[in-house]
Amino acid sequence: MNNETFGARLKSLRIEQGLTQVKLAEALKIDKSTIAKYETDKITPSIEMLIVFVKYFGVTADYLLGLED
Repeated sequence: MNNETFGARLKSLRIEQGLTQVKLAEALKIDKSTIAKYETDKITPSIEMLIVFVKYFGVTADYLLGLED
């Protein structure tokens, strides 16, 4: 199993989609600094925010949390 963090996976997904932190933040209606904090694992998302990311990127919560590849 891969040991990537939530932040690393979020950043990878964002880059794959060709999004800047600003564009992702605007799309999700959250502050850009929050995206930066997620990507550097300074903070972890709430369950509600995790669901927003799951729906936005079309991945599973287990994938985002590093529980599956």
